[in-house]
Amino acid sequence: MGEGSAGYLLTRLKALFSISCFVAAGVWSVIVPIDAQVNVTQYHNHSSRDGLYIDSAFTQSAAANLTRDLNFDGTIVGKVYAQPLYIEGGPSGPMIIAITESNNVYALNAIDGSIIWQRNVGAPVPAPDLVCTEVGSMGVLGTPVVDLVSRALFLNAMVTPDGGATIKHYIISLNVDTGAINPGWPVDVEATASYNGTTFTPSIQQQRPALGIVGNILYVGYGSMGIAPPFMAGWWGCR
Repeated sequence: MGEGSAGYLLTRLKALFSISCFVAAGVWSVIVPIDAQVNVTQYHNHSSRDGLYIDSAFTQSAAANLTRDLNFDGTIVGKVYAQPLYIEGGPSGPMIIAITESNNVYALNAIDGSIIWQRNVGAPVPAPDLVCTEVGSMGVLGTPVVDLVSRALFLNAMVTPDGGATIKHYIISLNVDTGAINPGWPVDVEATASYNGTTFTPSIQQQRPALGIVGNILYVGYGSMGIAPPFMAGWWGCR
C-alpha cells in the first residue's frame, strides 16, 4: 500500500435522486427478442469499468425504435447516488436493483416498476453529524455488485443506530431474489479492519467507489472526508 493509505484483508468471498424519486428516467422500451439476456451486475457493466454494453439484439434499427416506457412507475424513497443494476432470472422476472442514500434497497420489476421486495439496512447518518458531505445524509454511496452464481447482492451502508452519535460502516450481503440477509453478514468494518497499527474510523470514511468482485474476492474501497490529518488514510477491504 502507498503512503497515506492502508488496507486490510478479511476472509475469502463466501459462497455463500430526491424523495419519491423515479427510476423510470432510465427505463426505455424497444422491440428486442424476449429471450435476450444482458445482466448488469456492477458499475459500468465490467470490472474494467469501460461502460460497454453488448447486446446482439440492440442494433441500430432497433435503437431507432427506442421510446420511453410511460407505464413504468419505479417510485422509490430516497436519493439515488449508486448506479442501478439489472438482473435477469429472478422469480418474478427481470429486476432493477436500486439503492438510496436513505439505505433503502429495492428490487423493482423491470417491466412495470412495481416493487418485488424492499429492505432498509439501517438509519443513514444525518448531514450535521458528518465531517463533510456533498450529498446530504449518508447511507449507500457506492454502486453495489451482484454475484450471479450465489445470487448474492453486496453493498456497503453507512449507518447510525442512535441518531449520529455512533457511526458504522457495514458490508452487507442480501439474497438478490428475496432481499433476505445472507448468513454470516453483515460485516462491521471498524471491528474487523486494522493495518500496521492503524484502525478504521468509520465517521471520517465514505464508501464512494463501486464494489467489485475479482477472482472470487469482494473488494470495497473507502476514502477519507478530508485532506489533512487525521483524514488522509484510504482503505481497501477484501472479503
